[in-house]
Amino acid sequence: MTEPSRGPRPIADVARDLGVAPENLVPYGVDKAKIRLAAASSGRPKGKLILVSALTPTGAGEGKTTTSIGLAQGMAQIGERVCLALREPSLGPTFGMKGGATGGGLSTLTPETDINLHFTGDFHAISAANNLLAALLDNHLHQGNALGIDVGRVLWRRVIDLNDRSLRSLVAGLGGKINGVPRETGFDITPASEVMAALCLAEDAEDLRARLSRLIVALDFAGEPVTALDLDAVGAMMALLRDALMPNLVQTVEGVPALVHGGPFANIAHGCNSVIATKMALAHADWVVTEAGFGADLGAEKFFDIKCRMAELSPVAVVLVATVRALKRHGGMGPQDLATPDPDAVQRGMSNLEKHIENIQLFGRTPVIAINRFHTDSEEELAVVRRACEARNVPVALSDIFARGGAGGIELAHAVVAQAAKASGGTPPLYDVSASIKEKVETIATKVYGAVKVNYTRPAERDLAQIESLGYAGVPICMAKTPASLSDDPTLAGRPEGFEVTVNNFVLSPGAGFVVAMLGNVLRMPGLPKVPSASRIDLVDGEIVGVS
Repeated sequence: MTEPSRGPRPIADVARDLGVAPENLVPYGVDKAKIRLAAASSGRPKGKLILVSALTPTGAGEGKTTTSIGLAQGMAQIGERVCLALREPSLGPTFGMKGGATGGGLSTLTPETDINLHFTGDFHAISAANNLLAALLDNHLHQGNALGIDVGRVLWRRVIDLNDRSLRSLVAGLGGKINGVPRETGFDITPASEVMAALCLAEDAEDLRARLSRLIVALDFAGEPVTALDLDAVGAMMALLRDALMPNLVQTVEGVPALVHGGPFANIAHGCNSVIATKMALAHADWVVTEAGFGADLGAEKFFDIKCRMAELSPVAVVLVATVRALKRHGGMGPQDLATPDPDAVQRGMSNLEKHIENIQLFGRTPVIAINRFHTDSEEELAVVRRACEARNVPVALSDIFARGGAGGIELAHAVVAQAAKASGGTPPLYDVSASIKEKVETIATKVYGAVKVNYTRPAERDLAQIESLGYAGVPICMAKTPASLSDDPTLAGRPEGFEVTVNNFVLSPGAGFVVAMLGNVLRMPGLPKVPSASRIDLVDGEIVGVS
């Protein structure tokens, strides 16, 4: 067993132990750094990948990031060489409802506040690159529109890394000689930017350049696409993204290395950290723990069907995080009662977890169930989950990583290593990418969500015809829907049956390399709650407080 580190180590020491040469380290102070892309070739055998996903979460989340960190710390304590590969937090949730996203308790990344706020500036660089393209587009319109762009068919929107519902729809440009061409537009949140998706799926700088070149900003009067390349924007965007392309190295509170890079949301984007960071970690560690956002119906499906397909990755093990409180919610209990012991509600809620187990098995892996323990959980409730998993021949481990750190993740670590030893073959995607867009959407909706039918609005049908005419039918699908239900209706908990889903529109993302299907009432720009987390954050005696 490896004794955990006591307090943060200098980041140069973390890099050295990971095998990163000093010349490939770009320090940001003493506790965080970027790693040059040259370090991707380490000369050692590639590590094994572990994916962490979850059941359908409650509004507060079920602790995927905390579990990922605790699992990595647990693996380090049993003597395994391990590295984390996680997403960067967005300021939207940090100042909004969920708060920070660096784990919790004794399973936390450090420096926690820095990571949750500006970190190394990656999100700002992505926002700037996205908005530079928008500015160049509007300037082109103002300067005479030599490309013949149809102002009514401008597709590119600006982004900001904050929840701001007032920016969802607006009119830009007041007209006249100096104020730009008036047009309807709006803002998305930065994690929804196609620049974010392109960066996170790029293999290297040249791949990113090619992806940025394909970004479609508008259609011209003949219906032909106008790209970032047409606007001579790619070089300047690459300049803004130079440092953002390098993954960030930090550590857990027990000194386990963590590459934290990229941050697309899983309900509106593909929900995975960067390919570059994942492969960098695999080049330097025997085991890499990564996670994909929200439940397995969103993040895990996209991890397998988009990220693994594009980057030729295949996890040897999958962890599904479950909590007693989420199972009780799926068993019919109201949010105000989730702290009240009720083994029967837990049993009823198992149907949701069972569906997510089936979803992972669609990709050739039987998951390990990690019961993320809360202090309100009763022994009877925990026993219900164990018995239900064992009855289905699914490995299960109690994860007490919030309260005990790596020591509370040892049982889970042993279970994951044992399950990985049983893995054989790859993890095939759910659908053939050459199938029609509707066939792919319907495969995901019926097999992963359990829907009986997919409906398409007239705008969706128009979008579909346009995407097919542009030659982009043969790409993966990125489903955008509520994370609160297996369906597209956030009020349907548990394992709903007999439901239909509706695609309201499609968004072509050629830089990312997929088509987004927008289901239900999902939004690409969230709003703030009545009492946002921002109201608890302050600067006191030079220290930032309230970020959690």
